[in-house]
Amino acid sequence: MEIRKEKPEDFAAVRRVNELAFGQPAEATLVEALRGAGQAMLSLVALENDRVVGHILFSPVTITGASGPDQVLGLAPMAVLPERQKSGVGTLLVKTGLDECWRLGYRAVVVLGHPDYYPRFGFVPAGRFGLNCEYDAPEEAFMALELEPGALGSRGGTVKFHPEFKNV
Repeated sequence: MEIRKEKPEDFAAVRRVNELAFGQPAEATLVEALRGAGQAMLSLVALENDRVVGHILFSPVTITGASGPDQVLGLAPMAVLPERQKSGVGTLLVKTGLDECWRLGYRAVVVLGHPDYYPRFGFVPAGRFGLNCEYDAPEEAFMALELEPGALGSRGGTVKFHPEFKNV
């Protein structure tokens, strides 16, 4: 398994992975919209025998009511081909992605995702940092991870995703 940054020649395969993983085109269209808007700060693919079997994307978010620079990314979407799910591909994508986010200087990551999946990477309910999501989502599904200890400590506020997310 190889994890690397997405290249233009991967775009069609990334679309296919997202469509198959989610059973609809919305997330694939979101990836293309974020990429087109220059908001795909980190986009990684998982390759197996030179075939894209997984994808993860991180894009910037803003925190209203917070002071100081954000340097916070949103993880979404993360997709793995259905026949490769539950085989470690997603875990490898998330771990590699978080390591790369830290290396690039980002201080924290938020995710609106499955509350039984993301805590294994250190994500906790974002409410612990005084953060809430702009979307109506269960508290346990909106999570945050400090890549730099204390980065979210006293920030508080509402996390806003890029406007393209409203189309999903």
